Amino acid sequence: MRHYKANIKKRIYASILDYGLFGACFMVYLIFFGEYVEERAYTISGGGILPILLFWLLYFVIAEGVYGATLGHQSFNLKVVTLHGEKIGITQALKRRFFDPIDFFCFGLVAFLLVRNSEKNQRVGDAYAKTLVIDTTDPGQNLGPIRPFN
Repeated sequence: MRHYKANIKKRIYASILDYGLFGACFMVYLIFFGEYVEERAYTISGGGILPILLFWLLYFVIAEGVYGATLGHQSFNLKVVTLHGEKIGITQALKRRFFDPIDFFCFGLVAFLLVRNSEKNQRVGDAYAKTLVIDTTDPGQNLGPIRPFN
């Protein structure tokens, strides 16, 4: 039976970096393109939300589907792979990210508890997409033919 590692600290730091970057971009977009509603408050409605959704799609889904990692994951030598250690595709990345609202409920508490307590250290999205997050610098997590970032 294979032993799966949680890489919990690296995953937390990578998520903070990823969502910090996404949040910063969101705030800049909101300030420049949002509607000022009251003191230090902005809103976006209608089609104005589309660029934010497209950025989310590009940053999280496309980056993971093409490179196996976001900037946060790459910064901490983490990579998303299939259960067999192979490169994931766009479909698996989308399935994985579809459950982000559940995984990051209560500031990531759900994801943290699942990664710490599930057999394969998977979030809801990982289990659904049949993916793992591995540390590319740990020889014990080398699940297959994948190089760090190809």
